[in-house]
Amino acid sequence: MMKERFSKLLLGEDMSGSGKGVCTAVTISNAITNLYATVFGQNLRLEPLKPEKKSMWKREMDCLLSVCDYIVEFIPKSQNLQDGTALEVMESRPRLDIHINLPALRKLDAMLMEVLDSFQDREFWYAEQGSMSSKSTLSGSFRRVIVQRKEEKWWVPVPCVPSGGLSEKSRKHLRHKRDCAYQIHKASMAINSSILAEMEIPETYIASLPKSGRASLGDTIYRYLYTADKFSPGHLLDCLNLASEHEALELADRVEASMYTWRRKACLSHSKSSWNMVKDLMSDIDRTDKNHILAERAETLLFCLKQRYPELSQTSLDTSKIQYNQDVGQAILESYSRVLEGLAFNIVAWIEDVLFVDRNQEQ
Repeated sequence: MMKERFSKLLLGEDMSGSGKGVCTAVTISNAITNLYATVFGQNLRLEPLKPEKKSMWKREMDCLLSVCDYIVEFIPKSQNLQDGTALEVMESRPRLDIHINLPALRKLDAMLMEVLDSFQDREFWYAEQGSMSSKSTLSGSFRRVIVQRKEEKWWVPVPCVPSGGLSEKSRKHLRHKRDCAYQIHKASMAINSSILAEMEIPETYIASLPKSGRASLGDTIYRYLYTADKFSPGHLLDCLNLASEHEALELADRVEASMYTWRRKACLSHSKSSWNMVKDLMSDIDRTDKNHILAERAETLLFCLKQRYPELSQTSLDTSKIQYNQDVGQAILESYSRVLEGLAFNIVAWIEDVLFVDRNQEQ
């Protein structure tokens, strides 16, 4: 197994050996994503991971994360010789982003395993859709939870509870673990967002930016962004009345593209107009500049949109960053935080399903 993993990393997933594979960063990112799918892809219930799956997750993640042990940065350090001469030498230490985020992600990982392990003994059980277990009853709960999911996840097992509902102790346990998983989800999302924000913007994305932010967003949104004295992103989203997450993601892509278009225009007149310095330049630009105001408001709107739709898929820019990223450390932190974010979100959803059935059972 180790030989296979090592070979795939070296070949960049190009089994022909012709050198047309992806870079190391993307290979490791894909390896973590694929490992998560292998271990958790069929785990759709609130129950401990099977021992072999848990062992596989720990063993292979330790192997992939061990790369971070060799990603260092050099800092100057004073050293005195025996004759009193002071020298400045370079000392290595773990790179700061890895030193801060990797231990936090490992802790979040362990906490999620603890949440799943806590459901070893439970009062509820599961029935595959369309086939109820012998313990279940044909009360309204089974059908209602399907309606709650809007038929989107028909493959997910449906939770069933006793005819009298769950005990108060079990409900308290479920709520506590839901809150824990929710906090883990927030922490993982925050780390993932910070890593993505630090990744370089690919040239392909820059080349695809619209020439006009107004044309990208449309006149209605543009006028509100530009003319509103007191900009309220929440009010704007209410007025847009987005009907689905697909529409929300489409809007997020357009807002983000417009934001970078306006940022680029705001920096064009600056002597350091290189795109790589845009983030540094934004602090030097006139705050009353039209493009700067529009870019700031677009950023606020994008942030509000992601808050309102926390389960929103990655935007085109995020996907592009991951695809073209060549920094191995960032690739590991981004993919690790992304899969933990996904697992935490699923656990919250599974617990909500059980509580939903329990509430309806009481009725």
